[in-house]
Amino acid sequence: MATEKGTASLKPAKGPVALLIGTRKGAFILRGDRARRTWKLSHPQFLGQIVHHVVLDPRDRRTMLMAARTGHLGPTVFRSTDQGKTWKEAKTPPAFPKAPDGQTGRVVDHVFWLTPGHASEPNAWYAGTSPQGLFRSDDGGVTWKPFSYINDDPQYREWMGTVQDGTPDGPKLHSIIVDPRDPRHLYFGMSGGGVHESVDGGKTFTTLLEGLDVVEGFDRSTPTVHDPHCVRLCPGNPDRLYQQNHCGIYRIDRPSKQWLRIGNNMPKRIGDVGFPMVVHPRDPETAWVFPMDGTGVWPRVSPGGKPAVYRTRNAGQTWARLNKNFPKSQAWWTVKRQAMTADAHEPVGLYFGTTSGEVWASRTGGANWTCLARHLPEIYSVEAAEL
Repeated sequence: MATEKGTASLKPAKGPVALLIGTRKGAFILRGDRARRTWKLSHPQFLGQIVHHVVLDPRDRRTMLMAARTGHLGPTVFRSTDQGKTWKEAKTPPAFPKAPDGQTGRVVDHVFWLTPGHASEPNAWYAGTSPQGLFRSDDGGVTWKPFSYINDDPQYREWMGTVQDGTPDGPKLHSIIVDPRDPRHLYFGMSGGGVHESVDGGKTFTTLLEGLDVVEGFDRSTPTVHDPHCVRLCPGNPDRLYQQNHCGIYRIDRPSKQWLRIGNNMPKRIGDVGFPMVVHPRDPETAWVFPMDGTGVWPRVSPGGKPAVYRTRNAGQTWARLNKNFPKSQAWWTVKRQAMTADAHEPVGLYFGTTSGEVWASRTGGANWTCLARHLPEIYSVEAAEL
């Protein structure tokens, strides 16, 4: 595994930004100009279908993959080579092997997460599914195969738990991360099942759970009860990762294996429970979260109906509330783990989509906010892409 901190080549983006939006009822593209002031929303694509994730390949800036669950095709991946103008279904979508006669096998319910491979592997993509599975494509998303041994390993199957052990709409394998310095160095998260790392290209994986809390009454040494919501690697320092977890906000600085709970520095009345985690594209000291009400029955709404983004500029020592132009009350929405993102401009643009179908943006790193779109279906994912 490479150990140098590769940061010098990260330059601010200058091109137009597009937001790739996955919703419960289709996909949308919100295209902005270079100044990020004027935006135009596309017509829906795959209207009525569940779209969990839409990602532009940063290696060619033309290819897009879409993780969808359709009424007639079931769980699948669609591929576009013209920036989303036309789409074709994968010839072989991610799927578990057929079980031997007389045995019950696992079936992919939906493809949940998509990650482009390393820059040195221009046609490689990774996919995470529900129930938890890790898949790879080496032809740009046309065909997919199970990746690594974890899908069928007895120990991993135990850690994955049952369908009932996962999130309300099924357990997830997510946050698939490729170290920009080394294609063999991989991370992923499982909800539930914890955070895992490979340094040999997926031949083996090890747990990365030290320092993480679990729900009271459970044994933190058991990976099954760990629930990472979102894990992000800092482009400005690939040895630093941040995590928004079921039990708080964490940071780790490799080669340490110990997560540090930085969410304890959040205001006590707000807490540090949420789904998304966003890191600055160049500054590893800066990150953003969107807290939700984590008390009682976990209503999954903004605390008190007063939404706000929180930012740290010192790696979690302190947090600032950013809510200028947000509703001041009675805004009972939240933001899902894939639905908050940042562009690479200077200043950094932040974007998120809500469970009530709104898209919000800030051209100033969160200092003030503008609502770009309303009345969309429930938003599952938002990715910023430079076209």
